[in-house]
Amino acid sequence: MAIDTLTVESCTSEVAAARSSAEPSSFPGSALVMDETVQGRAVADAAGDPHSMPASPEEGRVSVPTLVSDLLQLTKPRIVVMILVTTIATALIGARGIVELSQLLWLLVGTGLIAGSAGAANQVWERLIDQRMTRTAGRPLPAGRMSLALAIAYTAILGVVGTAILYARFSFAPAAIGLATWALYVLVYTPMKTRTSWNTTVGAIAGAIPMLIGYTAMGGSIADVTGWLLVGILVAWQYPHFMAIAWMYRRQYGEAGFIMSTTVDPSGKSAALQSLAGSIGLIVCALALCWIPTGWTGAALASAAVLFSGWPMLRASIQFAYKPADDAARRLLHKSLLVLPAVLLIVTLRLFW
Repeated sequence: MAIDTLTVESCTSEVAAARSSAEPSSFPGSALVMDETVQGRAVADAAGDPHSMPASPEEGRVSVPTLVSDLLQLTKPRIVVMILVTTIATALIGARGIVELSQLLWLLVGTGLIAGSAGAANQVWERLIDQRMTRTAGRPLPAGRMSLALAIAYTAILGVVGTAILYARFSFAPAAIGLATWALYVLVYTPMKTRTSWNTTVGAIAGAIPMLIGYTAMGGSIADVTGWLLVGILVAWQYPHFMAIAWMYRRQYGEAGFIMSTTVDPSGKSAALQSLAGSIGLIVCALALCWIPTGWTGAALASAAVLFSGWPMLRASIQFAYKPADDAARRLLHKSLLVLPAVLLIVTLRLFW
């Protein structure tokens, strides 16, 4: 779920950010949530000017469609989708066979709710910092479209319901892993972002541990090497993915007060080395998984497929290391979004059969 690390923003974040900053922060319509800032300003103006007109009942309110959209945006849906994709893969691997559809749906709902709760809690924590960044200023809280009380209540409900589903439908292990992931992402990774560049490492771990939710829910043991190699794939992947984002938005991160590798080392050398290490680490973990099942032919074919699929991101990392620049970082980001699902598919097919 770090991937804010696990934060993971997709390559469309630049367009989304521009759109968010260009659109009005509130819309007329039937009201559900009061904008505290606008509401307070209206009260103050009325108190200071006896001839002023009373504030319109519609002022400071948002429409139902906008509220629904904001609640969805608060969960960081792109990151949630990525986590759910990896959950499907690890569930199949943990089951060593076909997963019952109803069980898979319950697993996705529970995992998705916990991931969404973590994303929402992250935005609650960083609401003031988000106001300083163009990329995040259009989010519901910094834009003033949602009250803090509603955001906190929503965050708590998602987390409690998600954890309860995993515990009731599966077992203690996936529920505990989900809760531990939430705590690591929200209580450790999020505050570290303004204190040390090591936040990327903690965020990568927090973003990868959910791989074990699907694996343990479907019968895998938390002590299995297979499960931890799956975690290793996602931990390694987040370095090139996030370093590309951190480089492209390094000025905004610096101005907002975040401490990233790209703000500590503006030359880009540190970010480039971490990208290279992550690209290599992903391939190594995937290759190891290819050789766990017996059968030389299958292992050799799967290994060749992993090398072929992982090469584009490794090559982009090499290019970024050779010359850190926005175009190289953007290329690396795009390749990372293609490589992860390809490698997970290969590994899943190899372990599944």
